Amino acid sequence: MTTASPVPLELTDPVNTAILAVSEDKLEGFQRDPFGEISRRSGVPIEAVLERIRALLEAGTIRRVRQTLLPTNLADGALVAWQVPQEKLNDAFDFMFQRDPFSGHVVIRTTDEANPGSKYRLWTTVKVPQGYDIMKHCDFLKSHVDALAYRIMPAKALFVLGVGHTRRKDMQPGARSDQPTDVMYPQVVELTDHEWRILTALKRELSVDEIVQDVWGRRAREADVTVDEFCSVAESLQERKLLGRFSTFLEHVKATATGERVTRYNALFHWAVPPDSVIDAGREVGRHDILTHAYWREGGPEFKNVNVMGVAHGTDKAVVLAHKQAIDKHLAEAGIPVSYTNVFWGGRSEIKPSEISPLAYAEWCREMDIDAEAMRGE
Repeated sequence: MTTASPVPLELTDPVNTAILAVSEDKLEGFQRDPFGEISRRSGVPIEAVLERIRALLEAGTIRRVRQTLLPTNLADGALVAWQVPQEKLNDAFDFMFQRDPFSGHVVIRTTDEANPGSKYRLWTTVKVPQGYDIMKHCDFLKSHVDALAYRIMPAKALFVLGVGHTRRKDMQPGARSDQPTDVMYPQVVELTDHEWRILTALKRELSVDEIVQDVWGRRAREADVTVDEFCSVAESLQERKLLGRFSTFLEHVKATATGERVTRYNALFHWAVPPDSVIDAGREVGRHDILTHAYWREGGPEFKNVNVMGVAHGTDKAVVLAHKQAIDKHLAEAGIPVSYTNVFWGGRSEIKPSEISPLAYAEWCREMDIDAEAMRGE
């Protein structure tokens, strides 16, 4: 017999809503006291913040709590679309999710009608550690899962990067910031062994018993440094734009323990704009608050040369499309011509943090019976 949790787990509970509206994507960079900061911004006492996050994590409503990175500045990464025979699609999905630690978000997508790129059903984010070649990695994956083709689409610029499903759930189509968003250009930064050791301890997701106010004490001991040294190095990583945010990630694919769904629809929007307008278009697209991600990626002829992409989630397909239509209208009003646009809908989906450690890559190569040296870049 299952005993009901004494702590409310519903996402509609006002205390949970107040906490999650901050903890999902508002704590940018590194925080020495992230749970204390959530308490301060949400107005919820620290004891309640810790209790609620522990309970939501244990129930699976929060699927992970971790310090995120800006991996495009730490590893060679890209969005990769795969053309896989239908009868092998689910096996390919399973291998990417379960056996390749360098594939992060793995999703099967569809379009509402056949169009350029619709035969590319499997989409993944791939990151390979510094010194290794992403195309060689994808060539191995292609051979292993019997894919017919793939398209690598590295991010040339980022316009939006953050989740925040709680604060977006009642957002109206067309809601946007007053100014175009800033642009972030990926630039790989090399780290020392000492910095890698601290980063490795910093980035791993927290267990339930690590949801405490002195959150970094155990990780500092793991890295064999003082807490002050641990935090000082983390702050230096932030200054070099290597850290994203401290975040609680909600389960947004499956139903939660209380039967709720955070989202039902995951939409990848595509726009093709003139090459000399891509930055302006991305900054205008990125103004729209519904988007969790927006970036400049080159889709090539496989996707009719789209170059601006964005991701939005929602519980109602018509509302998600209304957000897309509002963005289309705004681009037209801004004088930015769009020669082609499309929506790829997410179906089966799994997410895990991508591994970026060179040591982990060498170990994986041994497990896969691959010569790690042969996987290095030229």
